[in-house]
Amino acid sequence: MNLQLTLTSLLFFTSAIAETFDSNPKFPCQPPHHSSFPFCNISLSTTKRALSLVSLLTLPEKIGQLSNTAASVPRLGIPPYEWWSESLHGLADNGPGVSFNGSIASATSFPQVIVSAAAFNRTLWRGIGSAVAVEGRAMYNGGQAGLTYWAPNINVFRDPRWGRGQETPGEDPKVVTEQDMEDTYQPPFQSCIEDGKASCLMCSYNAVNGVPACARQDLLQKARVDWGFKGYITSDCDAVATIFDYQGYTNSAEEAVADAIKAGVDINCGTYMVRHTQAAIDKGKVSEEQIDRALLNLFAVQLRLGLFDGNPKQGRYAKLGANDICTSSHRELALEAARQGIVLLKNDHKLLPLKKRHVSSLAIIGPMANNISSMGGTYTGKPCQRKTLFMELLEYVKKTSHASGCSDVACDSPAGFKEAVAVAKGADFVIVVAGLDLTQETEDKDRVSLSLPGKQRDLVTSIAAASKKPLILVLTGGGPVDVTFAKTDPRIGSIIWIGYPGETGGRALAEILFGDFNPGGRLPMTWYPQSFSEIAMSDMHMRADLARGYPGRTYRFYTGPEVYKFGTGLSYTEFDYEILSAPTRLGLSEVIPQDSSSHKKLLLQKGEGELRYLQLDDLEVNSCESLRFNVRFSVRNTGEMDGSHVLMLYSRMPKVFSGVPERQLIGFERVHVRSNEMVEAEFVIDPCKHLSVANDVGKRVIPLGGHDLVLGDLQHSLSLEF
Repeated sequence: MNLQLTLTSLLFFTSAIAETFDSNPKFPCQPPHHSSFPFCNISLSTTKRALSLVSLLTLPEKIGQLSNTAASVPRLGIPPYEWWSESLHGLADNGPGVSFNGSIASATSFPQVIVSAAAFNRTLWRGIGSAVAVEGRAMYNGGQAGLTYWAPNINVFRDPRWGRGQETPGEDPKVVTEQDMEDTYQPPFQSCIEDGKASCLMCSYNAVNGVPACARQDLLQKARVDWGFKGYITSDCDAVATIFDYQGYTNSAEEAVADAIKAGVDINCGTYMVRHTQAAIDKGKVSEEQIDRALLNLFAVQLRLGLFDGNPKQGRYAKLGANDICTSSHRELALEAARQGIVLLKNDHKLLPLKKRHVSSLAIIGPMANNISSMGGTYTGKPCQRKTLFMELLEYVKKTSHASGCSDVACDSPAGFKEAVAVAKGADFVIVVAGLDLTQETEDKDRVSLSLPGKQRDLVTSIAAASKKPLILVLTGGGPVDVTFAKTDPRIGSIIWIGYPGETGGRALAEILFGDFNPGGRLPMTWYPQSFSEIAMSDMHMRADLARGYPGRTYRFYTGPEVYKFGTGLSYTEFDYEILSAPTRLGLSEVIPQDSSSHKKLLLQKGEGELRYLQLDDLEVNSCESLRFNVRFSVRNTGEMDGSHVLMLYSRMPKVFSGVPERQLIGFERVHVRSNEMVEAEFVIDPCKHLSVANDVGKRVIPLGGHDLVLGDLQHSLSLEF
């Protein structure tokens, strides 16, 4: 595990229930001997049931619950309980909660999160989540999985070299400053709690401004108090041990455990709490009442999810089983996710799509071209089917040849170039697969360079020089790479990013290459030049500081050169926009009571010529709802091919103080438009959320003056006035 992998204090995960593997799993409240306890009475409230359960436990039994592998309580009929299962983009056996050693040997492997994010399609994301949930319950019923899944990772993709960036939805947030904390690092977590109703949070290894994340009571309790979080908080694995053993933040293991529990951590992934909590209590570092608080959170989640409601094989989802895993509908959904997430970055002279009748032979070059092992990226389980890019292209063109060129992705030697060049010379069209795999970027491996690994660039240019026609460059990996050389080389006609497309990624690529699917994905992260590698990864600042040569980070604040912008993505057709309705002025004075001190203060500031923004704290309660307005657009497909298109609506704010974003995404919608037809789309804009920004002390404000709403090349001016 990498101590630098999370850059905020929390890591969000969805939650359900887990048990140890057993084809006939034991369950709490099993009749006839253990069903009469008050916590088994489903007519009581969750709180009363949880309080009753905790009151029946001895202190050693309580301490035994403070691990991801919670101990059994035989006298109460409570079996052991495994909280840790993984489902980042399909069920995975990286944690102890999932096993493929049984009658179920695989599960649907969806594209890595960064690829699904590139689809910018909420309906698709929900469908993937539902499919994974069905397969999780089915495997649970078969005794091969739990139902507590620690996924997804929603930390902002802050640095392009980060090995875990592939697991995230990208760089948009829908020493650390309060300003950056408020408008970059915290919003994803706040949204997942308030809107997504997350039931688990994970605190990370790193310290936030000198205090270990799992000891940051202010941040952990902010989730509960300010955002209404109702669930449990787990540490990352051994993150509680890190507080003392590696960070030296406390003077003893007992103090580390006490600090974490008092901060709000409910369980420790690992055994550190189990081993040191009794001593912490004996030394007066933490109280049994504080342990009870943690257990109430844990048991409340289990009770809410029905673990104590009787035999799960007789419950609502009891019929789900092996036939509900790797279904044709789930695999089709995985294929659709890969189709929608793949991004076309370059297509000079409309090289793509290829016409099957004009392609008698193909060559596909590169070490990833015929390798299935890393198609899913990190936290991949056992896919239902395994087909490489090469195998899928054979379905389209029988005369398809393959050469690795390099022995692996590291590409340390040109020994295979000669064979690859020979194969390329014999084909009508050539595809080179380059980029990254899990030897280059993982949870415990960050990159030091943004260039293609090893001699991959030399391989690409060698093949480009030998090909009869401009070649097609396919890029794998979750992190951006500097391919400026390919972007500007006329011998390279098309560039396609497929990321880690999952088990159906080869089919999706083939469909796009031959025009059976029109690409519409958009990059969910900025692609920086190699020169960005000179910036320290440990610099947490988001905003640019030109005085010290710091260019900022992510599309919202980065001021330097780009290889490809956030949101880049081409199609085989063209789209035009038109504004159908949008306000040009928005008055804010009516949302501040005229007899309030805030109104008087603002009038005084206005009289002195200083009023440049309104603090959200000054607005009347619930007034944000009254400020919402709609913007309607039409989208016309002016080309000859049907296609889906991602509308990305940005705002540009007046520069009322330093640190205002260059632009920020305030809405997106994926629409399907037939050739020469038009559809309408509507965005609901909440000025308090979409047109606000954090000032230098972390207070959210609405800048007054001219705001621009930007959709593609279309721009609409909106004046916010007081």
